[in-house]
Amino acid sequence: MHGFVSGAVLCATGGFGRIYERSTNALINTGDGQYLAFKAGAALKDMEFVQFHPTTLFGSNILISEAARGEGGFLVNREGERFMVLYAPSSGDLAPRDVVARAIEREIAAGRGFEGGYVHLDLRRLGEGLIRERLPGIRQIAIEFAGLDPIDHPIPVQPGQHYSMGGLTLISGVRPTSRLVCGRGMCLCQRPRRKPARGKFPARNSGLRKLVGEAMAADLRERRAPDSSSVEEACEVEEKRVRGIIQKDGGTSIFAVLDELKTVMSGKFGLFREREQMESGLSEILALKEKASDASFGDKGKIFNQALLRFLELEGMLHLAEVVARGALGREESRGSHARTDFPARDDVRFLTHTIARLHEGKVCLEYQPVQPGMFPLQERGY
Repeated sequence: MHGFVSGAVLCATGGFGRIYERSTNALINTGDGQYLAFKAGAALKDMEFVQFHPTTLFGSNILISEAARGEGGFLVNREGERFMVLYAPSSGDLAPRDVVARAIEREIAAGRGFEGGYVHLDLRRLGEGLIRERLPGIRQIAIEFAGLDPIDHPIPVQPGQHYSMGGLTLISGVRPTSRLVCGRGMCLCQRPRRKPARGKFPARNSGLRKLVGEAMAADLRERRAPDSSSVEEACEVEEKRVRGIIQKDGGTSIFAVLDELKTVMSGKFGLFREREQMESGLSEILALKEKASDASFGDKGKIFNQALLRFLELEGMLHLAEVVARGALGREESRGSHARTDFPARDDVRFLTHTIARLHEGKVCLEYQPVQPGMFPLQERGY
């Protein structure tokens, strides 16, 4: 176990999409950065907002870009119907991601999807020349991972988790940790009310990376090097904990717990959400946390122990799943990617708020912070 002393930490770990069964995210997107900061005292914001991309390749969930529909491709169900005109009459296949993803899910649930749970993305009418010229990457993905050429065959697609809109938050009075700056692991549903002072600027998206670097450098020039003793002590504690984890025998398989977690999140906190199902799902997540605390694995080695890495990732994934679940239960409305079948309308009176989650004495606690509207008036979407 090695400890590193630094004057600041840049959290750029990406999202937490791998808590879901079907995801376009890389295998490493297990939310480690969010969990470690959360555990250290930082707040998580709007974690219930999880975006599902409508077109991921059936079987592997590799992203099939919206460029395919932008060029004129369209979605059809098992009966050959272009169903998007029923759900978004004015925009059809070019409706926003959440609208298209929910439409596909409804078609599948109604029995109009193909066996296994997918619909077709048809590019054939675009012609070979346009597909080769404008969509070569999509064609290559279909050939290599689905064994079909979209010039001649439709592509099987299904919705899959794609983007984590919630994440760490460091502004508007919720900055309990010092010298923590966020990149890709940060919640993107926020903006500063005014231009922050030099050295206090957290990144909100990839376009601000340069500013983050400059702010961190300026901030560090004004600070003395931190004492290393606390890091050394933490290393000793963590090394002892990890030894205990490796030596443990019996209990549930960590991989079985991980599979169960993904099933729960996809089935009960996916595209459509409802109180009774979510309450059941939260109970299952809490039970899985108990199982995981007693779980073990066969590899007792200290060198490149992949099972240990999966165990440590699983700890964080279970905590983040709980935050998502509690946030989704608390938000009794439908807004953007958060769709409640029992509360189908948007409620700006009660829920024009950000959900803030903190860890207090080992328990997830929620509070709400008013949204600061931007320059455009609030209005319902319509398609």
